[in-house]
Parts: sequence; C-alpha cells; structure tokens
Amino acid sequence: MRTIWWDAESRAVGMIDQTHLPERLEDILVGSIDGLCEAIQSLRVRGAPALGAAGAYGVALAAARSGATDPAALLDDVREAAGVIRAARPTAVNLSWGVDRAVKAIDEIKESADADEIRAAALAEAELIAGEDVSINKALGEVGASLLEDGDVVLTHCNAGRLACVDWGTALGVIRSAVAQGKKISVYACETRPLFQGSRLTAWELSEDNIPVTLICDSMAGMIMRQGKIDKVIVGADRITKDAVFNKIGTYTHAVLAKAHGIPFYVAAPISTFDLAHSEEEVEIEERGADEIRRLGDRQLAPPEVRVYNPAFDATPIDLVTGIITERGIYRPPEIPFKNR
Repeated sequence: MRTIWWDAESRAVGMIDQTHLPERLEDILVGSIDGLCEAIQSLRVRGAPALGAAGAYGVALAAARSGATDPAALLDDVREAAGVIRAARPTAVNLSWGVDRAVKAIDEIKESADADEIRAAALAEAELIAGEDVSINKALGEVGASLLEDGDVVLTHCNAGRLACVDWGTALGVIRSAVAQGKKISVYACETRPLFQGSRLTAWELSEDNIPVTLICDSMAGMIMRQGKIDKVIVGADRITKDAVFNKIGTYTHAVLAKAHGIPFYVAAPISTFDLAHSEEEVEIEERGADEIRRLGDRQLAPPEVRVYNPAFDATPIDLVTGIITERGIYRPPEIPFKNR
C-alpha cells in the first residue's frame, strides 16, 4: 500500500487522504500546486519521507501542468512552483530535499532538452525518489530490528509508519521488520495531541498488521515507564541537525522520561532527514492553528478567545538519543554519518 504516487492518466498526484483515517481509507487526486500545498498543510499527506516524495512529485506536477512549450519558460514555471512547495511546511527537511532533487534532475539536462524531455526527467526523478524510499525504509527496518528482542514492548509517538513514508515506515518499519523475523513485539502508541496521529494512524496501521498495540494518552508515558512496561522507545524524525532531533511535539518529553528510567531512546530516520549544516537554533518550528487545540471537530474544547501556543514539533537534544537508526547503520551520538547532507 503506497501513501503517495503519480497518476499518469490524470497527470496528478495520488495520495491517501490521511485526514479521514481511521473512519475510512480514501484516495484523492491532486492536480494543482495550490492543491498539493493544501494537502501538505492540512496533513492529508504528512511524515518526512512522504513529504520528500510529495515535493518531488510537486515538481513533476508543475512541469506536467505548465502550458509552456519553450524550455526556458517551462523551467521558470517549475522554479516558481518549487519555491511555493518548499515553503508549505518549514520544519521537515525532506520536503525541500525532494523538491531540490527533482529540480536538479532537470537542471542537469536543460541545455539540450526540449519541454517534453524536461517533463519526463522531473517525473522520472520523482518516481525514483518514491521507489528509493520504500527500499531505504526496508533496509532501515532490517538494521533497526537487530535492536529488538523477542518479547520487547516498544513505545512510539506520532506516526512513523507507512503512512509517513511511501511505504513500510521508519519507526514502525523497524517493528514490522522485527515481526517479519518472527519476533513477538507489542507497542504502546501515544495518542499524540493535538491531531491524534498516534491514535488515528499508528494504532490503525498496527491493527491492520495484527501487531499488538495499546493506545495511551501522551501524559501516561511516564507512569508506564516507571511501571517497567516499556523496553525501548522508537520514534521517527522530521529533521536531524548536528545537535537535535526535530519530531512531533511531545517527543522531547518521552526522551527525558526514557533517560530518567534507563530506557533506550532510538530515532529511526533515513539519511535524507539529516541536516548537519544547521543547529537547533537555526531551524524554524512550524506553529499551527489555534483551533487544533481549542476545538475537536465540531466540539468546542476551550473558550474561543483563549490564547493558544501550538508548535507542531519540538527539538530533542542529541545527547538524549541512544542511537539513530538509518539505512546505513546505527549511529550513536555524538557519532555522525557524514559531514553534511
């Protein structure tokens, strides 16, 4: 089951609309850059690796839908669209990474290519990125599965499964790979306020795969760690700088609690999520709308005028991380896999 793909017949980006889960599994087609950015911002598609594919498919979409026949004019249209897509969500580094890879692919042929060849090159790079994501996540899963023992209970936060990727997943990919090896693994999934990606998405994914999962409120994590119910914590990442891991808000809390209780805290992320040219203080953390906290659907949860602070991500200092699981191996801070992205 792929989360995002190219629909050749309609020249559009296909994706699972994650806002409808777990009530129903529904696909949508996105045929404009404005529509793609809305899908990214409203979290119809989300998760760092999936956003990398979305960024690349966005470049292909811009090229496919441009009416330009002159290569230079087509490139202008694509670059304008690329800037809009990059800005759709600022914290997750994979979005701009996917855009930049697709733009680079057409820049490399622009001197000799006609408009149709440029369109084909953009789509080919996007399809390559999507295919690579699946193989990378499966390789990452195999690496990470070595850390899990038969009978382990894992705590995870937000959704770092196939819905956050093109397929398979990062943190949940590690669990899937361990289960495929015959290990009995069970999971505590934090509901992940305010948008419930843990309860809506992670619990749904694991249930679909018949992997035992127990749903808890975010604030219960400390208690169950103290009770000895958790063997490991594994989360995903939206950006890894030289000094911090950026992931869904609440991750830092779990890292501190894991440290206090002597529980290994692992981050599972592909190499494309590393941004070692920057430090924590240089990264913009996206702040989302107040009604994500003040309301739940049609229900008012707080006074409509109350002031709200709603950051989408937090930063976990790298020294709280036991290891970073990648497709190239497990890196134990302060060890880093390379100098820069």
